[in-house]
Amino acid sequence: MDALRTPDERFADLPGFPFQPHYVEVPSGDGDTLRVHYLDEGPPDAAPILLMHGEPSWAYLYRRMIPALVDAGHRAVVPDLVGFGRSDKPARREDYTYQRHVDWMRAFVEALDLRDTTLFCQDWGGLIGLRLAAEHPDRFARIVAANTGLPTGDRPPNEAFLRWQRYSQETPEFHIGGIVKGGCATDLPSEVIAAYDAPFPDDSYKAGARVFPALVPTAPDDPAAEPNRKAWEALRRWEKPLLTAFSDSDPVTRGGDRALQKLIPGAAGQPHTTITGAGHFLQEDKGPELAAVVVDFIARSR
Repeated sequence: MDALRTPDERFADLPGFPFQPHYVEVPSGDGDTLRVHYLDEGPPDAAPILLMHGEPSWAYLYRRMIPALVDAGHRAVVPDLVGFGRSDKPARREDYTYQRHVDWMRAFVEALDLRDTTLFCQDWGGLIGLRLAAEHPDRFARIVAANTGLPTGDRPPNEAFLRWQRYSQETPEFHIGGIVKGGCATDLPSEVIAAYDAPFPDDSYKAGARVFPALVPTAPDDPAAEPNRKAWEALRRWEKPLLTAFSDSDPVTRGGDRALQKLIPGAAGQPHTTITGAGHFLQEDKGPELAAVVVDFIARSR
């Protein structure tokens, strides 16, 4: 598998991002390995909070949450999905499948031997992370789901998602930082937009970001539909705590929190919250407030 690796100098002096990189090798699924980057902040012996990003962001999205989590005594582990951030980026769109993304992150969790884990997942972080929790419940203690879900293709997606999916496949200019900016309720400074662009020196690095929206199951016969249905079977029996913390201004995932609350037993009686004044990328809009919700939830559910 041919993979690109973003030069380190692209990540120098990013605003508000003083964290040191860490790396682990995972099987590529094609006979070789890929390097996955992650942040690892806080006490190494503390139970981990696994913070999983989505499309088309990277670990930079969590820079405003990490300090509050660490100050509360938690360990924050933040991987870059394969194809994003400082992780390796397979060069061909065909190298990316939903199943491979799950396999890559499963190998990451196993390599770090994460246990008693709090999963925080947003966007594709949930499409992958909820699969991991469903398939390996012994490694996860609780879940915080934010602007995400686990689609099976049995129900048609909403028009907002379909517009985004068409745009992602058809637009000649796929501006990563501009897309993140468009998914925020707040106005991002130019240097923050540039930081989201940093992992992608040119279009050859964007194969994973480009293909991601097309990998979301939108029909019952999608290759990922049946594995997601099996994950839902496990989640319908999930009795560990699950909290939803969706934003009030995301047209793509609006209403998804109610489905999670209704279908997952562990959501019953939890202090579900709506993050006001936030768009799709609520970590960017309301990072400290969101971190406080996570800290409180962990304290309540220990």
